[in-house]
Amino acid sequence: MARFLKKQSKKSGLPPGTLIHIGDKKTEKTTIDYIDYNTDDVQEKTVDRIEDCYPLKQSKSVSWINITGLEDVSVLEKMGSHFDIHPLVLEDILHTDQRPKYEDYESYFFVILKMLRYDDESKEITSEQVSLILTDTCVISFQELEGDVFNAIRDRIRMGKGRIRKMGTDYLLYALIDAIVDHYFIILEKIGEKIEGLEDEVVDNPTPKILQYIHGLKRDMIFLRKSIWPLREAINNLYKNEHHLIKKTTGIFLRDVYDHTIQIIDTVETYRDMVSGLLDIYMSSVSNKMNEVMKVLTIFAAIFIPLTFIAGVYGMNFQYMPELAIPWAYPLVWIVMCAVGIILLLYFRHKKWM
Repeated sequence: MARFLKKQSKKSGLPPGTLIHIGDKKTEKTTIDYIDYNTDDVQEKTVDRIEDCYPLKQSKSVSWINITGLEDVSVLEKMGSHFDIHPLVLEDILHTDQRPKYEDYESYFFVILKMLRYDDESKEITSEQVSLILTDTCVISFQELEGDVFNAIRDRIRMGKGRIRKMGTDYLLYALIDAIVDHYFIILEKIGEKIEGLEDEVVDNPTPKILQYIHGLKRDMIFLRKSIWPLREAINNLYKNEHHLIKKTTGIFLRDVYDHTIQIIDTVETYRDMVSGLLDIYMSSVSNKMNEVMKVLTIFAAIFIPLTFIAGVYGMNFQYMPELAIPWAYPLVWIVMCAVGIILLLYFRHKKWM
């Protein structure tokens, strides 16, 4: 939270719509590429200037413009000027800590999502803001890093698989959102495996390292909830909004994405409860382990207390103690002490205390 507030302080005092990138620098330069396609043809190209994408605004085919790297503010200024994008939208694109949301600007839609990925080496979840703008002729996407979860969509466009080449820009927007949402299931699958692996360890071996691991999972679930929960409202507003840019046939697919979002949120909430339960199980296991130790110590103490009493009595330095003159006094004392210990052991076993 402190890191977020520190970033937000960069724009303190600036007028609304001021374009300033408040995120971390993640790319050396801005990369611009586009795919322009229709039923019969596909054109894919990487360009050096945003001006090369201007003709796509009047294109009769479907265009997908993808901008990677947000440090070069001039690219967004030129793009916003040509495509008539509101300055506040451009500001939200550059402020990469936005919550998922949907906004209707009549002539275009603006959607922000969180693209999540799981790093198998560090075992951490990384988040990247993806901003999408839908117009009547194109979809413009903005992301911070190279690499995304859209490769399957690119392949479908190139190979003409499915219905994507036959549909409009609204279906392309749906496909991009669906790819991001479906990738959440992969993240949740990884977390589910981690939780299942922890359940047995928490009961059998509740070490401080396990506790640290549980707290890490708890932070991950809070992070996931923050990234996914607002998406429910955004997609709900998107598919319920009656707009000329969204056809009824595409609205059905958006409703399916909404159902997936609900399922993901329910899974996140379930995992949160399971992680909280793991913490309770850990505390109970530690407490039970401590009780077992105390029980063993108590049993030994209970056995040696009467033996210590007998040894203490015959360790007193009185001159007239009748038992001291008996030749068999020493072995008799040992016999009595052993008998007391055995009787106590049998009694504890009978009570099932050990």
